[in-house]
Amino acid sequence: MKTGAGVPIDIGISKKDRDVIAQGLCKFLADTYTLYLKTHNFHWNVTGPMFQTLHLMFELHYNELWTAVDLIAERIRALGVLAPGSYAEFSSLSSIKESKGHVKDKDMIRALVDGHEAVIRTARELFPVAESAKDQVTLDLLTQRMQVHEKTAWMLRSLLQ
Repeated sequence: MKTGAGVPIDIGISKKDRDVIAQGLCKFLADTYTLYLKTHNFHWNVTGPMFQTLHLMFELHYNELWTAVDLIAERIRALGVLAPGSYAEFSSLSSIKESKGHVKDKDMIRALVDGHEAVIRTARELFPVAESAKDQVTLDLLTQRMQVHEKTAWMLRSLLQ
């Protein structure tokens, strides 16, 4: 785990717990960034009868995800760890796979549902770790993000019915 050098951190969470939480947040960041990139790709390349609806919806989603990656990365830094920031790092950490080539509109929706659900699962894995360390800030961040991803997945699933 890469840490930033500097003044010692004394926020009531041990270095060991901060490192474990930050490691989980790095995976969470990688999933979120990968989902952001996938959503932006789909925004650019969607075609078909739902073009206008999906194009606008995907834009809202990728803008929201873009804001989220900053919040997650800043939490990692607040814990004293360097946030990953390269495609190689994100690719090695993320549980979300890239979509390549032309993807049909309904397959885009399915892929994004899968992506949002993967982000939720990553958050849930980290939740008990942050809870045992009494890291309320990370818990709050995870709770807020899970709420956004669960709602977005529900809305996307509704388009497939």
